[in-house]
Order: sequence, then C-alpha cells, then structure tokens
Amino acid sequence: QVQLVDSGGGLVQTGASLRLSCAASGGTFSSYTMSWFRQTPGKEREFVAGINGGADTTYYLPALRGRFAISRDNARNTAYLQMNGLKSEDTAVYFCAADVDAWPSGSISTATDRYDAWGQGSPVTVSS
Repeated sequence: QVQLVDSGGGLVQTGASLRLSCAASGGTFSSYTMSWFRQTPGKEREFVAGINGGADTTYYLPALRGRFAISRDNARNTAYLQMNGLKSEDTAVYFCAADVDAWPSGSISTATDRYDAWGQGSPVTVSS
C-alpha cells in the first residue's frame, strides 16, 4: 500500500518560488510514475507535471513548461515540484499522485483515474 505525504505549500507573493515535496512509503518507489495535480474550488483536478520512474521522461501542462520543474530522488522516495515565477492563477491545492502500474512502460498519464495513491494536498496561495 503506497502512502504519499505532500508538503511545502504556503502563502507567497507574485513572482516568488516554492518547492513542493512528496514523500512516499510502501512499494517500489522507483517503478512509479509520479505526478502533480492541482485543484481550485468548483473545478476538476488538473494535471500539472509528471515524471517516470527512471526520471528520464517528464511531461508538463504546456502552459506551465518553463516555470515549473518536476524531479525525483529515488534514493529518498521523494518527488518534488519546483514552482518559479508564481502567479495568482497558480493559487490552488496541489496534490502528488502515484501511478503504481506505470512500470515498465514509464507512461505518464494526465488522467486522475490512472493514479492509485494521492497525497493529502498542499495549499498554495499567491497574492499580488
């Protein structure tokens, strides 16, 4: 049973940076595709970025490429989301998620129903 704990959210000003972390326990972390999603009230959860188990493939929501960077440290069973140049529209609750069936293809899905485990969510508020 995979369990995820995400952290690192907070209140920042426009243009600031934040790094979110997602610590995993259970299973074989290096085989999972890890992704970040975000959600605002009244809207569906939105894919932000994903990284395959070997960390050699990443995929981003196109509008975020260049400002956000996903990474992972398989030795620490942790995934990260570095967010730079934050804007008010980035305000959301951010969730990490694990696709435990992605190995060996290493596919990165943007669909929430592909993911088997979720963090509890880290609120990010960007004020102008």
